[in-house]
Amino acid sequence: QVQLVESGGGSVQAGGSLGLSCKVSGRAFDFYTMGWYRQAPGKQRELVATISTGNSHYADSVRGRFTISADNARNTVLVYLQMNNLKPEDTAVYYCNAQHNFLRTNTWGQGTQVTVSS
Repeated sequence: QVQLVESGGGSVQAGGSLGLSCKVSGRAFDFYTMGWYRQAPGKQRELVATISTGNSHYADSVRGRFTISADNARNTVLVYLQMNNLKPEDTAVYYCNAQHNFLRTNTWGQGTQVTVSS
C-alpha cells in the first residue's frame, strides 16, 4: 500500500509553466507505475503521463510540453510533473496515481487544481 499527497498547481497564463509534486509514502515503490491524470469539468479523467523503472509515457496532447520524473533516492519518494507552455485546455484537476504492476490496483491522490487563462 502507498499513500499519495500532491502539491503544486495554481493559476497561470497561457504559455507559462507550473510544477506538480506527489509525495509517495509506503513500501515497495518499485512495484508501482506512477502517473499523473487530469479531469476537466464535464469530462472523463484522462491519462497525462506515467513513469515506471525509468520508462515514461505521455499523452499526445502534452508530449513535448510536460515532463514526468521521479526521485526515489531518498526515504520519501517524489514524483514530479513539470508543465511548460501551458494552454487553456490544460485546465483541470490533476491527480497523482499509483498502479500496482501485478495486482493492477489503483491509489489516487486528493487532486490539485491547475487553471490556465488565455
